[in-house]
Amino acid sequence: MSYLLRLVLPDRPGALGAVATALGTAGVDIVSLDVLERGNGIAVDDVVVDLPDDRLPDGLITAAQSVPGVQVESLRPFAGPLDTHRELELLDALARGGDGAAARLLAAELPRVFHSGWAVILDGDGQPAPLPEESVLAASEAAPSFLGLTLPWLPLTGPRLLPSDDSWLPERWQEMAIEMMTAPYGSGTRAVVIGRSGGPAFRRSELLRLAHLTGIAATVTHLPPD
Repeated sequence: MSYLLRLVLPDRPGALGAVATALGTAGVDIVSLDVLERGNGIAVDDVVVDLPDDRLPDGLITAAQSVPGVQVESLRPFAGPLDTHRELELLDALARGGDGAAARLLAAELPRVFHSGWAVILDGDGQPAPLPEESVLAASEAAPSFLGLTLPWLPLTGPRLLPSDDSWLPERWQEMAIEMMTAPYGSGTRAVVIGRSGGPAFRRSELLRLAHLTGIAATVTHLPPD
């Protein structure tokens, strides 16, 4: 079974290699690696690993944290490894689809790109007010319902993090520790929201990546056909 480890480790030569060695000694295979942040002497990495059926997930934490200075920020099951070309493939597919199809495709694929649980695309025209059904332009599988919610952060003036303790969140969402981030999608009042339950919280580097990707996506969607 595949798992996603989020590691906080010293940003020095050999630190990641030491983690890889520790995981390998524990019989764990590293499938992919994303470097999320580097700075102030630390690095934050997302590591997808395959765990043998006879090993317990807790062993991943023990193995990784056996390296001095390494902390496991989160561990959760993962549906599959990230294809390093997926973002380019997504943009190419968006360029070949119409506006409505592009929104549905973006909502379906962004969770894989960002190692998240779900994505929705909203139209924030007339907000803040209880969100009507027509304001939900697209939603991936597992996305919670935003209908009837009042979203004080719409319409967006820029990308932003939406922590799980924000006062506007329904009590059930707070109990589930739903972490979210959002970015404008094209001109007007549209926004992409990405979320996951149980953390970890999205980092600023992920937010900037989302803003960059949605900006490009909005542009290629309206490119003329070849």
